[in-house]
Amino acid sequence: MHRWLALFGLLVLALLSCTQPDKEENLLTTPAVIRDLDSIKQRGYLTALVDNNSISYFLYRGQPKGYDYELLQQLAQHLKVKVRLKLISGIENGIRKLNAGEGDILAYPLTITEERKNYVLFTNPQFMSHQVLVQRKQHWTADTGETDANENFISDYKELAGKSVHVLRHSSFKARLDSLEKELNIDIIIEEDSADAESESLMQRVANGEIDYTVADEAMARVNLNYYSNLDASFVLSPAQEIAWAVRKNSPNLKEAIDKWLVSIKRKSTFMVIYNRYYRSPRKSQIRGSSKYASIKGDRLSPYDEIIKEAAALIQWDWRLLAAVIYQESRFVNQESSWAGARGLMQLMPATAQRFGASNPDDPRQNIRAGVRFFKHLDEYWEKKVQDSTERVKFVLASYNVGLTHIMDARKLAIKYNENPTTWTPVEKYLMKKSNPVYYKDPVVIAGYCKCEEPVRYVEEVLNRYEEYKMHIH
Repeated sequence: MHRWLALFGLLVLALLSCTQPDKEENLLTTPAVIRDLDSIKQRGYLTALVDNNSISYFLYRGQPKGYDYELLQQLAQHLKVKVRLKLISGIENGIRKLNAGEGDILAYPLTITEERKNYVLFTNPQFMSHQVLVQRKQHWTADTGETDANENFISDYKELAGKSVHVLRHSSFKARLDSLEKELNIDIIIEEDSADAESESLMQRVANGEIDYTVADEAMARVNLNYYSNLDASFVLSPAQEIAWAVRKNSPNLKEAIDKWLVSIKRKSTFMVIYNRYYRSPRKSQIRGSSKYASIKGDRLSPYDEIIKEAAALIQWDWRLLAAVIYQESRFVNQESSWAGARGLMQLMPATAQRFGASNPDDPRQNIRAGVRFFKHLDEYWEKKVQDSTERVKFVLASYNVGLTHIMDARKLAIKYNENPTTWTPVEKYLMKKSNPVYYKDPVVIAGYCKCEEPVRYVEEVLNRYEEYKMHIH
């Protein structure tokens, strides 16, 4: 009997632990990996967890932009590593993924709070911000010319009593509202949205009339007022608070390196130029935010997306990969001409354009289709030698950039030195060696000398951009 009671008790505890997860367990307070600056440098890249919003990180006309994105590029250059980005939504998800080892740094504006110090190690602050209440304006003139009066407009702390305010889960906004309840002896209906909610999505819901109130950082709110003319963010809820990035608590050397870099970059004009570009340029923010070519609101990369999709189907490529190539070649600028005479969106040389069917290389459809036919020709050649399609794409891209014979040479050198000629990494290695006479004068080499850093970089940049496009455009 006692045995069955004990088993029943354990079952109840198990059910309770499943239905009522512990907050700290959700946030993963203890890092699950050991990885600090030395191992990051040895690995060669820093993985940053970033948020897709109108300030931190977004695509605009196919190009990555954002305050945190630009600072990360500066940091990576300083640390002499590359940076890899992972999109996340929500503070809780960010902290969990950071401590799980899916990233090395939370690189978006985080308010430094005592509670969060239990989970992460904050870098030195980048700037100060206030929390503000975001609500619809007290008086707002709609496009119809009619004035809408907001009877629920709040201009005093005590008016928060009984009001339903939506905030991010596990956010500093929730903590501030809790504090106001105690200070003012009032009850605020605090609605914590899901772990995937974002400040901007909540502000959009306020603008659309779905909810009445949310709380946001003043800097983020100020930018969003340019998108939603019926919003007000003038009511300040908190004293000035420090905004920073965060790393795992067992990455003190990474934190120290970032802190020293912050001191250095703030002594120059670079930091304020980047800050002002995103936080103090309302007109530019409005243009970016309202553009159908911005990942914040839109779902397009360029004016040529439909043509790109049609052409990509001819070679059975993901259209976003082809778009990444076209951005690399011409930045989606048609009639672009190189010093060597290459023309159009895919920068085709006249002979190549004619061979693959583009009588007018300045015509976007003809240019892209001819470029894809050239890709198909290269793919058919490499298919006989590189069966793995993921690896083969790298051979095709490099051949498109520098010419087929240079890649053939690098592959022959890989074979000669007993390395795998069907994967890109060893072939890339010998491609880079083709500026050394020991290798470019080798009897197996046909095309001779090549300063081949460019095709190696080309493959890497195209594929990195493709990964970014996949994160943003579905």
